[in-house]
Amino acid sequence: MPSPRPPVSPQDRRDAGPLWRYLQLGHELRRCDVAIGLGSHDLGVATYAAELYHRGLFPVIVFSGGTSPTTRDRFPEGEAVRYRTHAIELGMPDSAIIVEPTATNTGANITRSRSVLQAAGHDPSSILLISKPYAQRRSYATIRKLWPEVDVVCASMPLGYDEYVASIGDEDLVIDMMAGDLQRIIEYPSRGFTVQQKVPPDVLDACRRLHSAGFDSRQVALDDS
Repeated sequence: MPSPRPPVSPQDRRDAGPLWRYLQLGHELRRCDVAIGLGSHDLGVATYAAELYHRGLFPVIVFSGGTSPTTRDRFPEGEAVRYRTHAIELGMPDSAIIVEPTATNTGANITRSRSVLQAAGHDPSSILLISKPYAQRRSYATIRKLWPEVDVVCASMPLGYDEYVASIGDEDLVIDMMAGDLQRIIEYPSRGFTVQQKVPPDVLDACRRLHSAGFDSRQVALDDS
């Protein structure tokens, strides 16, 4: 049985900073034809989706996501189903929500959302892609590969690192997930899953230190898709 990881150290927290900043894109929000809310452990995706709907930034959203090891206990009903319930609690009409309850990775989120949108009669030219803050860059790289003809705006709850960690309540999980996302940004273009993106040296160095410190539970094996 592996030894438990020590508590997050000041150096770990410093190294988390470059990843947190790099993994977000800072897109300027504007109205889009549709939105896609990417399922995860972060209910803030649905919270922010409801806010952006009420601001008139999209008329209909697909919440996409089944369950994963990080969401099975949090959302036993499934990510997309939980997001829908939460958004309705925040005043979104059910008629503005499409649920895609099966996807278990970002590529499936995109392809299956596209399918359910088309089935519902939507052929968007622009998409507001709503995710966890640190999932923006990889989600963008994924949709650029799988749906390159649409214009994409990435959005997430506008929180700083400390605020976000407090909202999730698990800094280890946040750092683990960021390190895993960065590794996928590096590895996935060669597998045809995402477009290539340049990773600055300081971000690579910080991620290497975090892996050495034990933040590797989300690392994908080199032969794993």
